[in-house]
Amino acid sequence: MEDMKLRVSRPVFRGGLHDARTATSIGRWLGPAFAVCFVTGLVSHFMQHPPGWLANSIPSRPAWGYRLTQGLHVASGIAAVPLLLVKLWTVYPRLFEWPPVRSVKHALERLSVAVLVAGAVFELATGLLNTAQWYPWPFSFVPVHYAVAWLVVGALVLHIAVKAPEIRAHWTRRSPGSLALPAQEGPDRRSLLAAVGAAVGAVTLTTVGQSFTPLKNFLLFAPRHPDHGPQSLPVNRTAVAAGVGRIGAEDYRLVVTGPRPYTLTLDELRALPQHEVELPIACVEGWSKSARWTGVRVVDLLERAGAPAQARVRVVSLQLRGGYRVSEMGHHHARDPLTLLVLRLNGEELAPDHGFPARLIAPNRPGVLQTKWVGRLEVLA
Repeated sequence: MEDMKLRVSRPVFRGGLHDARTATSIGRWLGPAFAVCFVTGLVSHFMQHPPGWLANSIPSRPAWGYRLTQGLHVASGIAAVPLLLVKLWTVYPRLFEWPPVRSVKHALERLSVAVLVAGAVFELATGLLNTAQWYPWPFSFVPVHYAVAWLVVGALVLHIAVKAPEIRAHWTRRSPGSLALPAQEGPDRRSLLAAVGAAVGAVTLTTVGQSFTPLKNFLLFAPRHPDHGPQSLPVNRTAVAAGVGRIGAEDYRLVVTGPRPYTLTLDELRALPQHEVELPIACVEGWSKSARWTGVRVVDLLERAGAPAQARVRVVSLQLRGGYRVSEMGHHHARDPLTLLVLRLNGEELAPDHGFPARLIAPNRPGVLQTKWVGRLEVLA
């Protein structure tokens, strides 16, 4: 009996635009989107979890700094989604190349692509779910998202280095590699790029209003609207979720520790000089909004306690559940005259979900560190 050989034919891709010119054109947009997302993500991470050498040096100005960087972080991440999908569509026929590895350079290229694609998909998917505060995974989002971001950037740098000659050859329409492609594909390529640009514009326009409030009327897909919430301001954690319950004004005490420790009732806090500031509250999920906050300057409370000029401050919440019950401020934030222990929001007494009886507001500070239901201010050496 004649030997039978099983032959599996590889797929043939006859469609155009699965070429280096199209991939390079999309990459010129996707690369900057990833770069902005990575850099602004680093800013957010180090502001939330500063290493020891940085803990007392984070600046409090510009007051809108975190609002800008985190808004860019989420906006660039969302914009990268359609770009990444089209990029993968452009290059996916290369998955079926044979032999799968032809040289050391080709192996490095394939390795970098595998890590890059897996990491990029992971980062964008988990980042989008984070904006909706949905965590259907068993690991802690922040450290894993941060670690994979470095992995993606490393793979991207390796990929660019390996593909540099091909990228250079197709960088513009007049580059040698681009001129060698069939001229009839030019109009289709331009149409594709125009469609991708329109998609990026559409997802940006319909989501960025959560932080860039002049565009809030165009919000369709963002999980937060800057005007929705108690006192027309969103909240991420309610008083019930934090386990705070009802705090009676007559029972509240603020404890301030330091060289001259003291305790204040809510009435005594209200009797102190009150200051009003307009500051944005900006959260890691990408939403932000400015509001009018009224309360006592933290620097005044610290000076009464005899705090040294360079001292850091630990802010302790009365909440019983959830993360960020305790936050710390470096001296730049603690001494900034815009940093308040807030008693009123937009002219009204704080709602329980906004931290009644007292909460923190400080310029250029992540929303998760704008501690609510403040019970203690501890001066640190």
